[in-house]
Amino acid sequence: MSDLNTSKYLKVVAAVVIPNIGGWLGSVITRNNLKPWFASLNKPKWNPPNYVFAPAWTSIYCGIGYASYLVFDELLSTGRGFDRTAQVALALYANQMALNWAWTPIFFKYHSLKWSAIEIVALTASAAACGYAFGRINQVAGLLFVPYVGWLAFATYLNVSIYKKNPDQKAIANKSAAAATKSD
Repeated sequence: MSDLNTSKYLKVVAAVVIPNIGGWLGSVITRNNLKPWFASLNKPKWNPPNYVFAPAWTSIYCGIGYASYLVFDELLSTGRGFDRTAQVALALYANQMALNWAWTPIFFKYHSLKWSAIEIVALTASAAACGYAFGRINQVAGLLFVPYVGWLAFATYLNVSIYKKNPDQKAIANKSAAAATKSD
């Protein structure tokens, strides 16, 4: 393999791994709060089983990571550089990744159904804007955001539904803490 191919391969791997880092860290928080807290919440009947989320998020993170590679490659290989359009697209990418990584602790660690619902609405809007901005630079990169935004729309609806089904959040958190104390 030539040095050029190796360099390209490493850039793709780095771009794909970076979004997954937050996912891996978030999975620790999630696992630690599935029982008893998350299990005690009232959820809609259409709530997917827990095992669906890890492969869904891994696929999405890989897709958006590869999209970021395509955008960087397009900007660098065409000599276009980091003009205003590129700066906005990359700022939106950083913003939506920060919002994405922030959602898990807000929901699973701090058990804040209200603030996680507000946050995921902002995340969905930011991801949609990023996908649009990426699409202006590289069409495939923009299209790679379509499944992500679709999943976020579903996750937003799920989060809001859980929030509405659990109006007495403090009582649920206290019940969860009491159950955890009993199991120790």
